[in-house]
Amino acid sequence: MRCDYACGSHETLSRRSFLGGTAAGALSMLGFNGMIQADSAKKLASQQKQVVVFWLSGGVSQLETWDPKPGTETGGPFLSIPTSAPGVQISELLPYTAQQMHHLALVRGINTKENNHGKGAYIMQTGRKQQPGFAYPYLGSTFSHHLAPPNSPLPGYISVGAGGSSAESTFLGPRHAPLVLADGRAPNNLDRHDALSEERDLLRRTLRSKISQRFEQKRKTAHTEVYNESFDQAAALMSRSDIFDFSKFSDKDLERYGKHDFGRHCLMARQLIEKGVTFVKVGHTNYDTHSENFNFHIEQLGEFDRPFATFISDLYDRGLLEHTLIICMCEFGRTPRINSRIGRDHWGTAWSIALGGAGIKGGAVSGKTNETGTKVIDREVNGGHLFHTYYQAVGLDSKEEFYPNGQPIAKADPKTEPIKEILA
Repeated sequence: MRCDYACGSHETLSRRSFLGGTAAGALSMLGFNGMIQADSAKKLASQQKQVVVFWLSGGVSQLETWDPKPGTETGGPFLSIPTSAPGVQISELLPYTAQQMHHLALVRGINTKENNHGKGAYIMQTGRKQQPGFAYPYLGSTFSHHLAPPNSPLPGYISVGAGGSSAESTFLGPRHAPLVLADGRAPNNLDRHDALSEERDLLRRTLRSKISQRFEQKRKTAHTEVYNESFDQAAALMSRSDIFDFSKFSDKDLERYGKHDFGRHCLMARQLIEKGVTFVKVGHTNYDTHSENFNFHIEQLGEFDRPFATFISDLYDRGLLEHTLIICMCEFGRTPRINSRIGRDHWGTAWSIALGGAGIKGGAVSGKTNETGTKVIDREVNGGHLFHTYYQAVGLDSKEEFYPNGQPIAKADPKTEPIKEILA
């Protein structure tokens, strides 16, 4: 019996012609890989917009960071301090960040109306509330899609100590899902085996690619596309394993950033931005302070403050800050009311984030809460406003649409608008 789906003269290919084509392809790939140098990544970084998100999971307290209320019944024990931005004060727990506030803007009028961790995180990373039957792409995947050069061997979205899931890219596809460095270390198996030469490795890859292309001629499915794209991404990443070489940080840098995980992760993020990665997410965890809120923030912000401020300063000194958008956010804030366990609970009603760098007016403040921080009294915004602002800051039209499956989907909530007063 003839096997119509796998056999036939129209699919015949001589071994000589196949291997000849494969060898030529391998040589061309070798030449291409040889052209990829660190200088190219540096040039790319100078031209492309990049984004870094500092994700403070659990919900950092706005009253102990960006919107302190000293001397009030809800303010807690900490004072506010002046910053490098005239007229702007933040918590005394952030003395190093205070010196960088001329690079940062504050949004103090956020009201997402959401006190659930998962739902709040979804709003802050997609700009929308969850909807049955449809999932919006996360911020990292979105910016990977819009900003990453299409033929770059670098991942468009890398998460350092901040978790992540392949589901974040939704209809944008696996190319824009996060590469997760769970412990802040390089992925395994990036280096070619010693017994395999570069030429032979390229020959094998080209052979696999050619077989795959022939297979797809009659059996192309979403699964084969995902498989091939994932393989190609991994192969391309091996050509740029240098972006994960974190062994050469100087003792001075390690001292400046701190010899703890978060400091190391911030230093890694700096290197990834220097190498040209489009979107980097850095995590700092466990801000869910239902008890011992004040002692916890002393300890946790003591770890966060200096490396965060040093990261901003280093990007500025290297000429990278003007094209790198920095966002420091979480899923919600903390209640102004102090509970019986000396803690603060979940609070999506009136809270703050900080952002700076590309397209942002340093020292600007949008929004205002009342004296006790229980409600927004000026310029209330939500996740939609924030997403419009992020898009505009990196030079993208926030009113343009996606077309998954041919259906128009607004990039940012059309019922909202950018926070223009913090845009440069």
